[in-house]
Amino acid sequence: MAIAEELAALRERTLAEIAAADTSAALEAVRNGENPELTTRQKHTRECFVVAKEGADQAAIEKAIVEMPNYFADYDTTVTFISQEELDRDHAGIPHGGSVIRSGATGENGEHTHVIEYSLKLDSNPEFTGSVLVACARAAHRLSQEGAVGCKTLFDIPPAYLSAESDEDLRAHLL
Repeated sequence: MAIAEELAALRERTLAEIAAADTSAALEAVRNGENPELTTRQKHTRECFVVAKEGADQAAIEKAIVEMPNYFADYDTTVTFISQEELDRDHAGIPHGGSVIRSGATGENGEHTHVIEYSLKLDSNPEFTGSVLVACARAAHRLSQEGAVGCKTLFDIPPAYLSAESDEDLRAHLL
């Protein structure tokens, strides 16, 4: 390997290590209830698994992905080249995951800090998305039966309206 290639590889590894440390520090601060101002890059990471055709320019593919505006460019994006067999075995269901962390304070002077964290680990992102759409359609039907009209967001929907279970079953099994 030429010295220039070694330096480029070292620079990329060092930037990745800095980004990982920066993201870890941001996560720790949020989990500690510090509520820091974070950049887009600190809030979200992306991981792409790519099966490239034999002989394809993997460096060009990676560059095109990580520099894609309005999708990957603003985030730390890791591109991993894998075989078709690995894609079929480990990624065929299009898994997805992530965490949402929210902190806030209560008390007369904001002296009590609270942190809530939601985690999502999906075997199949498309299947989950379809289930969410069905739940929202169920809620829209229930709202319509009540005579509700107009645009609604998920914040406007009573959680029980999303479920196929009866109110009695929800209270008995989820409370």
